[in-house]
Amino acid sequence: MEHFIVSARKYRPQNFEDVIGQQAITNTLENAIKNNHLAQALLFTGPRGVGKTSCARILAKRINQESTTTENEDFAFNIFELDAASNNSVDDIRSLTDQVRIPPQTGNLTHQVRIPPQTGKYKVYIIDEVHMLSTNAFNAFLKTLEEPPAHAIFILATTEKHKIIPTILSRCQIFDFKRIGVLDAKNYLKVICEKEQITADDDALHIIAQKADGAMRDALSIFDRVVSFSGNTLTREAVTENLNVLDYQVYFDMTDLLLANKIPEVLIAFNTILSNGFEGHHFINGLASHFRDVLVAKDKATVDLLDVGDNAKKRYLEQAVKASIPFLIQSIDKQ
Repeated sequence: MEHFIVSARKYRPQNFEDVIGQQAITNTLENAIKNNHLAQALLFTGPRGVGKTSCARILAKRINQESTTTENEDFAFNIFELDAASNNSVDDIRSLTDQVRIPPQTGNLTHQVRIPPQTGKYKVYIIDEVHMLSTNAFNAFLKTLEEPPAHAIFILATTEKHKIIPTILSRCQIFDFKRIGVLDAKNYLKVICEKEQITADDDALHIIAQKADGAMRDALSIFDRVVSFSGNTLTREAVTENLNVLDYQVYFDMTDLLLANKIPEVLIAFNTILSNGFEGHHFINGLASHFRDVLVAKDKATVDLLDVGDNAKKRYLEQAVKASIPFLIQSIDKQ
């Protein structure tokens, strides 16, 4: 049996061009390297699963690649990673700073020799979940961060910038990573489907991208789960069933019943939704969002604002013709 590699690992970005949804940051980093204008301490902050650690690793390799003419050089020994979630004490930080500043074998031991890397130009220290460091650990790290040796670059990554003490923040160049857009995530899933020879409905991938809530890593994990459930053909129905989400078809059908004033059928449909395990307030909130989307679709100039797939967009345009603006506004007000 062939060993399975999860998509989040298999398709982890290996260069800046592969990073999804963070073009402004990757362009800035690439230009900073080329122009020799890179700060020695950088902070990557943003939600989980948006590419912070991946960009840190790519940057660590690119820094040394730019400083050497050797082809296919291995710079693994130049990159040091510390997970601050489980290594957050003063001793852990002192161990890291000892790697940065190595005391000499002879002479005055109060002076520290700064040993450059044997391969490449820089030693790069990546500290993930840096907000988990204790206050004492931050203070122990502060002096090294304030006056780093010329060959050392620090990349800090965090999901909670507000927990980092201001004295650390003031010494870092800060890059704010944004959530991955639904369209960007869906398009990347399409690329993976082509590589894996998987047939997928556009709406199916759109639902996965929405469910990921801005995290590309989550989108890939959900994708793996759905593929395990459905095989090499992903349909909208299979995805909604596996993820236990309300299909947008439910909202279209309910709206049609309301427009036709078929109250008994509305009550029966609502009872079916509750019987399937969905909470009433969750459905009502979704229905209100659906009414807002139909209102947006009333004008073809604004229909592109809808964050939905192409097939769903056509459905919204069709239903917008049948639903009057007073009906939609009154319905939204009652939610």
